[in-house]
Formats: sequence, structure tokens, C-alpha cells
Amino acid sequence: MSRRRTRSLALVALAVAVMAIALPAGASSAPPGCANRTNTTYQALLTCVTLDGVRAHQLALQNIANENGGNRAAGTDGYADSVEYVSGLLERAGYDVTLDDFTFTRSEAVVRQLTPTPATYEAETVANSGIGDVSAPITAVDIVLAPPRDPVASGCEAADFAGFPTGNIALVQRGTCTFAQKVQNAQTAGARGVIVFNQGNTPEREGLLSNVTLAPFEASVPVAGVSFADGAALATAATARIAVSQATDQNVIAELPGSNTNNVVMAGAHLDSVPAGPGINDNGSGSAAILETALMMAKVKPQNTIRFAWWGGEELGLVGSTAYVDGLSQGEKDRIALYLNYDMVGSPNYVTMVYDADESTFPAIDDGVVVPDGSIAIEDLYESYYTKIGEPYDDSAFDGRSDYQAFIDNDIASGGLFTGAEEEKTAEQQAIWGGTVAEQFDPCYHQACDTFANNSNHALDINSDLIAFAMLTFAFSTESVNGVGGEPVPGGASFTLPPPAGPEHTFEP
Repeated sequence: MSRRRTRSLALVALAVAVMAIALPAGASSAPPGCANRTNTTYQALLTCVTLDGVRAHQLALQNIANENGGNRAAGTDGYADSVEYVSGLLERAGYDVTLDDFTFTRSEAVVRQLTPTPATYEAETVANSGIGDVSAPITAVDIVLAPPRDPVASGCEAADFAGFPTGNIALVQRGTCTFAQKVQNAQTAGARGVIVFNQGNTPEREGLLSNVTLAPFEASVPVAGVSFADGAALATAATARIAVSQATDQNVIAELPGSNTNNVVMAGAHLDSVPAGPGINDNGSGSAAILETALMMAKVKPQNTIRFAWWGGEELGLVGSTAYVDGLSQGEKDRIALYLNYDMVGSPNYVTMVYDADESTFPAIDDGVVVPDGSIAIEDLYESYYTKIGEPYDDSAFDGRSDYQAFIDNDIASGGLFTGAEEEKTAEQQAIWGGTVAEQFDPCYHQACDTFANNSNHALDINSDLIAFAMLTFAFSTESVNGVGGEPVPGGASFTLPPPAGPEHTFEP
């Protein structure tokens, strides 16, 4: 028996133990036998997909992080154990599970000062970085350390690199232009590596610079991101080391064949965290919700084939999902009727949001996005469900910020839910959804405090139900999305959806 399978069985045992742990007050309990019955009707499935069950998976992910240095980032044992936890449960439930390999870059920046002592700084991978290991003098390029640090045009012009010593590592600051432009200018000037540090002009731009991409530019030198404070320290350093290497990790893909194997309904969530913390809202919330949905649908005999995905490397620039879609043949892409994305669905200071496919608030073209046909029908289903249960909702930009990017790039109808990240709640939003004014929707976004406690039970509960509702709906028919007829959900006539009430329009595009 392989080491990976041994660990998988151990993690399934952990899952069983976690299910027995008492969860916070307000968590509902699924009736006995839910995992062994068909759950083909809305009533049966929504009864069985409970907050208790979803939170149990989040607790398991928290325990995995606790045992692996406090995070579940791609390329770590914490992520590998998360993969084994999810895949082990799905295999036991009867899904056809594939561990889908992808490669990614990871970076490390180490500063060595001659005096007084050496110092080490935490760094984050920058997507489309080059590969290499460079130790060299470090040169700061037109940086701004004194407040207000806005605007900052560090490295945006070729002239910024006038006199730059060839072979040095360039230190540039976030702001004004794209990361790609800064790195391209540095590379042209002869830099052997580039470290980009956060801007430092707002609290949201103080921390570790993460989820950064240079696309479509492909760097030939190693590139890493660091926090504002570490960038300021690097500005006084004499010598630095930056190392970027390639690694391989895995997405988890679970499929349940339907009567129509040529019409695939797909839902996904990223399983990795940032290195700074365990990632229990971002994105243990989406991962746990689709896992509980999949387990409770394991006995369903769907009309359409259903497929669930837990992506790796999202925090490195949507790496796992992009590699997966890029690796599909055109015929395989054509089989996918739609893709549903769930990234952060239980933010503590939440606003319930739906990806704005009909562009009623956010023109997608402003982000260079063309909304695939059928996506509006997905948005309408989410909005009608919120309307039925009396939950106000708003639009979230259809901008490809998460793992649906690769799907919409290939003209696959997509949609999703979101409860907010680093943006601060307004007084208008507080009046509608409650919470705290001038606090981030997720106060622990990309931080060590994104733990099991970083959660809204209300948001996670209603969104878990909606995730299950949407999956069951499209498992039986995608006619509203791509014109492929199917069958009504058994007993579905008793769960009639009203027209969408419309978003609250609390966001300015």
C-alpha cells in the first residue's frame, strides 16, 4: 500500500472523528441516513446539506493546517493532506476520483545583510515568473517609503532604470502600472531577478503581496512578492537571494456519470490557502460546501453527468484550474455545459453576491471579459433562489478573478457566488445585511486569522443550500443555459422560483 493511500485512509478516519465533534450553536444536524439515501428531491437534498456538515469539513481543514505549519498552501504537506481528505471521502462515497497533476512556480526571497545580522523575509509566488536561483546585490527602483505612498510609479518607465547595475536584483513597489510592465522594464534593464513589494498606501496594501500574475507577459527571471514592511527593509539591504522553482501538485476531480454523458455540469472551488494562514473562509468555505453537496448527491441518478473540482494553486494565479482547462481537448471542453464557481461564501462581514453576468452593475468588458452565452441564466437561478428565501443580494463583478477565468476564456457558461474579501462594508450595505461599517467583508482575508472562527453561519448556511439547489437543478436539465433538455427535478413543481427581485446596487462600478 502506498504512502499516499495510507495517509488518505488516516484522513478519512479524521473526517469521521470530526463529524462527531460538537459544533457552534445554531448548526443544524442532518437526519440519520442522509448519506445513504438518494436525495433526488430539493426537499431531501436541502435537508441533508446542513451547516453542521459543511462546518465539519472546515474543521477538518483547520486541523490539517494546525498539523502542517498553519497553512494549506499549494506545494505543502497541508495542501497534500487537504487533497487526501477530500479525495478519500469522495472515493468512499462512490465517485470516480482523479488526482489531476499541474505544475506551478514557487518563490523564496532571502535577504542577507553583512551587518548587523542576516534576515529572512516571507515571499509569495508571482504567476508567470521565470525559474532561477539568484544571489546578487539589490537595487531599489524609484520607490516611495514615506506616507501617503500614493501614487507610486516605481518601475513603470524604462527611465526609472537609468544607471541600473546589470546583474542586480531589482526592488520595485506596487502602484500605477501593471506588475508585468514593472518586471518587463527591470528585465530589459538587465535585472537578474525582481522583488515586488506591496504599496503600503492603505491597510489592504500593507500585507504580503499575493495572487499576483504577470500574464500575458512571461518573465525569464525569477520574480517574487513581499509585504510593504519587508520591502522597506529590503530597500536597506545589500544583498538578496530570490529562488523560484517548479513544483507539481494536484487538483481533485470527482465525477458521477449521468444518462447524458455529453452534457457535463461542473462546480468547483479552490482548496489551497495562502501561506499566511489556514484559509478556512478563503476557500475552505467553498471547498466544504461543494464537498458536502457532492457527498449528499452521491446516490442521485442524474440526467446530466455531474463533476466537482477542488482546485490547487488558485492563490498562485489560478494555476490549477487553468492547467486543467488548457489540458482538455476541444471535444472535452464542448461537453461542459456550464461551470459554477464558489470562492469565499461565508465571509464574516458578508454581502451575498452573484457574479454579474447580465452586467447590471459591472460592465464585464471593462475587465476585458466576454460573458459566455448561458451565463445570465445561471445568474437568474441564483437570484431567484435568494428572492424566494427573502435574502437580499447584490452583484459581484464578472471579472474572472477566480477559477472560472479559464472556463469563460473558452466560452463555457459560468456563474458563482461570493460574500466579499478585502473591500470595506458601507453604511448602506450594513443597513441591508448587518455587520460592521468600514470593516472588510472578510477582516482576515489572506491572514493567519482566517481560521474556523472566521465565518458567518448565516451566509454559509444559505449559500450551501443554494449551491446544492443549483447543482441538483442543472443535474437534471441545462435547457435554460445551453438548450439541452433533460428532466424536471422529481417533485420540483413544489419548489417554484419567483422572478429575481433585482440586486441592491450598493456598489459603484
